[in-house]
Amino acid sequence: MALQGPIPVDFALIFPDGVYAAGAFEPVRDFDASSNGRFVQSKDKATGLPLWTVEVIDADKEARTRTVKVKVAAPHQPVLPAGPVGSPFTPVEFTGLTVTPYVNQSGKLGYSLNATGVRAPAPGRPAGRHGLEGKEAAA
Repeated sequence: MALQGPIPVDFALIFPDGVYAAGAFEPVRDFDASSNGRFVQSKDKATGLPLWTVEVIDADKEARTRTVKVKVAAPHQPVLPAGPVGSPFTPVEFTGLTVTPYVNQSGKLGYSLNATGVRAPAPGRPAGRHGLEGKEAAA
């Protein structure tokens, strides 16, 4: 099989109604290397860059899981785009989005989301509709 490792996906296929960042990017802890109160940041296996995570809220009203974390590999802490004034949430889109499926300790299927970057949704286009012009969004 040619497909191995993370599966590249279009942002709009995963989040057709967009997402909102619910905080800032935080470093991802390397639990194997961290010990005795000493924090070690995880590194991306493919690039060796430090990993950062941000919690996002899925704008899909029918989503089974409303919040997920997305990891971004970057040399420095990524900065969210400016959000609406007075709002605690920032609409965002992720570039270079990949999905990695896994089976958790209880035997249930899970997945992790990684990206290469973050940006504001394009002006005049609803959040999450990037790449779907002229097509119907997945239901």
